[in-house]
Amino acid sequence: MTGVETRSVTRDSLFLLASVRVEQESEAHRVRVRNLSDGGMMGEGNVFVQRGTRLEIELRNVGQVGGSVAWVQDKRFGIAFDREIDSQLARKPSQTESQEVDMTLKASWAHKAPAPPDPTTLRKV
Repeated sequence: MTGVETRSVTRDSLFLLASVRVEQESEAHRVRVRNLSDGGMMGEGNVFVQRGTRLEIELRNVGQVGGSVAWVQDKRFGIAFDREIDSQLARKPSQTESQEVDMTLKASWAHKAPAPPDPTTLRKV
């Protein structure tokens, strides 16, 4: 690896769960979503897939998205979505979670940054 980012789409590192249904199977599998972008995701779990396998993914606040497996390495695999999604929606809490958070969190300005110094009072070194 060269350390140079070659991706054209930004992706978010996160940890959330998604349901994945492999083509021709009725059972959905729970997988960990490790990276998510508008065009795809990296999942991890006990799902037997191989490159080219068709999937349906259920993401929180996004809904069902079709896609295909782009790569597989051990228990991790990359999925290319059939259509672009708004990946930021998956980061937001679901409606019931957000109502609970609103009730428990209050804005705090206790750690507000100090005002910048007056340039006329600074001494030169």
